Amino acid sequence: MTGAPENQIRNTLENQHLQTAIYTATGRLMSHRRAVVSPEVLPDFQELRTQANLIKKHTIENLDYYLEQFASNVAARGGKVIWARDGAAVVDFLAKLAKEKNVRLIVKAKSMTSEEIELNDRLGRHGLEPVETDLGEYIVQLAHERPYHIVAPALHKTRYEVADLFTERLGVERETEIERQTKIARSVLREKFLSAGIGISGANFLVADSGAIVLVTNEGNARMATTLPRIHVAIAGIEKVIPRAQDLAVFLKLLGRSATGQPLTVYTSFLSGPRRENEIDGPDEFYVVLLDNGRTRLLADRYKRESLYCIRCGACLNHCPVYRKVGGHNYPWVYSGPIGKIITPQYLGVTHDPWLPFASSLCGACEEVCPVKIRIPRLLLKLRSEVVKAKMRDPQSRLERLGFRVWAWVMCRPKLYEMLGAMGSAVFGNGEAWLRRAPGLMNYGPVKAWFSQRDLAPMPARSFRQMWRARRKAAQD
Repeated sequence: MTGAPENQIRNTLENQHLQTAIYTATGRLMSHRRAVVSPEVLPDFQELRTQANLIKKHTIENLDYYLEQFASNVAARGGKVIWARDGAAVVDFLAKLAKEKNVRLIVKAKSMTSEEIELNDRLGRHGLEPVETDLGEYIVQLAHERPYHIVAPALHKTRYEVADLFTERLGVERETEIERQTKIARSVLREKFLSAGIGISGANFLVADSGAIVLVTNEGNARMATTLPRIHVAIAGIEKVIPRAQDLAVFLKLLGRSATGQPLTVYTSFLSGPRRENEIDGPDEFYVVLLDNGRTRLLADRYKRESLYCIRCGACLNHCPVYRKVGGHNYPWVYSGPIGKIITPQYLGVTHDPWLPFASSLCGACEEVCPVKIRIPRLLLKLRSEVVKAKMRDPQSRLERLGFRVWAWVMCRPKLYEMLGAMGSAVFGNGEAWLRRAPGLMNYGPVKAWFSQRDLAPMPARSFRQMWRARRKAAQD
């Protein structure tokens, strides 16, 4: 992971408690997934993956049509659609809405899209108090951290660390039993639910033919956040739309199984518009914020637009050998693991963290488990080529390119290669020792990077060609 935060990664690798936490949690999620997608349990699992891929492909290629249909149906049911180019537009809308409605406290259901635009920090700068109500998100909010995993935000925290955190932030007695910690959080959050004027959620799916948003959760907090406050605002990326309610049968069978190993998540909510006259609960106002934030740039590239198929299940993280070693916080953006390696460079630019597409063994485990069949290794190779092309404009890269051209020219001339090899062996001998004697050379860019992870073996006394000739000569004699 050249160019990555090396000290931070090294600390993660040396932290045995953290390594155990990552391996245990991801291993458990992998095991649960295997149990519910086996041919004996779900014979048509692979067919469902293919169908989901085709639905997503069709939707993304006709995204403008389905977004307009969705917006029209939201309006028909009394809701309002807000089109947001970026995170700043989302925050401007929410700040204005809160001011108009005299709201200061906001409760939030789990939403990676809101994490993407750093919504909590931005709302705080407007004098608003956003409170996460998903337990894992609430823990990382108290710790002033970002989520460690798409599905399990506090995967890296032990119950003892949570106990210390609750004592420090909430002023309660230290409690290490998970059930009692949950009760502590519930008692605090209950008051927030009852006092909040706005509830914010994400959306797992946006159904075009009905104007409904679909939320899948395991804690039930999303239902509280979307029904108790007077105003519900759903923030979703434009890629979350699907054509029909019938399509949900495919995605719901895949999402829970891929994310947590459940046949279906505990709560599946369909929300379409504000509360009607004959309904006893629900918000008085309903808004859906459709966020671009770079998604149309992905849409424009036919080769890479399949990145938008992602349904944020997190299965690729659980199966990625790199993520399972370095964890979530060593990735530069909110999206970690294989999916983060392909969408972060596309959202932020390939030169932002050019090492990221290279932080992969290309083993293909991510593609094998992706419920919508995103070809992640292929996209990583494409992004790697773009990084190389971008680096070609760097003077140092031009020198490197010239060096490889000279090397290729020599390699195409066997006699010259052999002569230079013999000279190198005679002059340099032990290559590493010679380099270490050369003043400053060990600290030069590529040489320093090489020796930070590798050793240089001593040059042999005889080359392979010399040994081969000697062997043939001995055989003839």
